[in-house]
Amino acid sequence: MTDTLLIRNVRPAGGAATDVLVRDGRIAAIGASAAGADLTFDAGGRLMIPGLVEAHTHLDKSFWGMGWHRHTAGPALIDKIETERRNRREFGIDADRQSGRLVAQMVKLGTTHIRSHVDVDTEVGLAGIEGVMAMRERLKDVIDVEIVAFAQSGMLIRPGTLELLDQAMAMGADVVGGLDPCTLDRDPKGHLDAIFGLAEKYGRPLDIHLHERGEVGAFSMELIIERTRALGMQGKVAISHAFCLGMPDADYVRRLMEDLAKERITLVTTAPAASPAPSVMACLKAGVVIAGGSDGVRDSWNPYGMGDMLERATLVGLRNNFRRDEEMELALDVCTYQGAKTMGIENYGLDVGCNADFVILPGETICEAIVERPADRTVVKRGRIVARHGELTQPIA
Repeated sequence: MTDTLLIRNVRPAGGAATDVLVRDGRIAAIGASAAGADLTFDAGGRLMIPGLVEAHTHLDKSFWGMGWHRHTAGPALIDKIETERRNRREFGIDADRQSGRLVAQMVKLGTTHIRSHVDVDTEVGLAGIEGVMAMRERLKDVIDVEIVAFAQSGMLIRPGTLELLDQAMAMGADVVGGLDPCTLDRDPKGHLDAIFGLAEKYGRPLDIHLHERGEVGAFSMELIIERTRALGMQGKVAISHAFCLGMPDADYVRRLMEDLAKERITLVTTAPAASPAPSVMACLKAGVVIAGGSDGVRDSWNPYGMGDMLERATLVGLRNNFRRDEEMELALDVCTYQGAKTMGIENYGLDVGCNADFVILPGETICEAIVERPADRTVVKRGRIVARHGELTQPIA
């Protein structure tokens, strides 16, 4: 294994060209002192950005590599859930195989960290958790994967699911997942009692899907904020989607954001095209961390997606009407530094001492890279080149 890697003529964060020395998986030096290495890579004046962070996806149920499947789910949440359960049976989706295929795609496009919500229910049991865990162990040298034990089909409405979630956490899942306490389980107190109880039992963080819109979603959010405060879980709770923060009542939204910031509850957005969504600028001004994620990629819910967090930065920019260069850079920040904060990734970034997880790609500026989304990407993970000029250095799926 190469212990030292010298990247020559590279522009960290779009700055001046320099050399970067990597030693034992960390950035050891930047500039004139960066000399002498087992392997040298000439970046040719390309940009260097931190490894992309996929803070919300579903690796276990992607159709990636399975050919095209007709999408038939209806518009309602329960329609999508029931269609997904049926497709899982009919298509023979293997969580280990499918998560590995999608991770291979994500890695070559520059993702270095993933948070994946993995289904747990009375039909699939723990097979999804076991499959993604097997993939995670197999590919641990090229990707960091955080597993959320997630009751996609509902928890209290499907007796036995809570016990399975408990088993998933005992097996080593990293995060407790929740979902729409009012509209799916129809028992917000019972749902939040259960998931906060599991988080407390295992000393793990929470990530709660909140598709609920308007005042119903805001009510659920208030309950989450109250629990976080009462249980001292500041900095350990994330809310994904948070569609309710896109409602027209600006004063109500502002108060919610202030409370989220105070309790250090983070948000994760997919920058949806057809749903209300929290304003990235408003979140950042309020002091709320907001990360980005693809959600499903080519699965029963979503026929779209390339597993590309640089593309997601483009979508964040479009959804938030970011046009100035400094605004567009915020879109990439959502898919890098904000994701790292949400997942609690230590030693993340491009400074000396940071983990050597980064992407080298063409572009005069970061903004140009966001717009162009070049395929020519060289990806370094733990100080090793895992993809070179858009291709994996070795098969990993």
